[in-house]
Amino acid sequence: QVQLVESGGGLVQAGGSLRLSCAASGHTFSTIGMGWFRQGQGKEREFAAAINWSGGHTYYADSVKGRFTISRDNAKNMVYLQMNSLKPEDTAVYYCNGGYVALVAGVRPGMYWGQGTQVTVSS
Repeated sequence: QVQLVESGGGLVQAGGSLRLSCAASGHTFSTIGMGWFRQGQGKEREFAAAINWSGGHTYYADSVKGRFTISRDNAKNMVYLQMNSLKPEDTAVYYCNGGYVALVAGVRPGMYWGQGTQVTVSS
């Protein structure tokens, strides 16, 4: 079992930056891949970024590539999402996710979810 708690969301102007954090509890954290998904109002939840168990491989949605950076600290049971050059279309609730599966067609979320943190980017 893995419990996830996100923090770091807020209101920022377009072009600004935010750093999301995800604190994980559970003895399996360091063995599973972690990801961030997001859901805008009236939209389906979509993949944003993922990182494998060791941090050696990362995946990004085309919409965030070059602007967002995912990282993890297994010693602290933490996952981070550094978001730069934010755009209004990045406005969404961001969810930390554990146990994703990388497929040819995309990244399928795992079974562990946090409660989400709101990110709002004003124009």
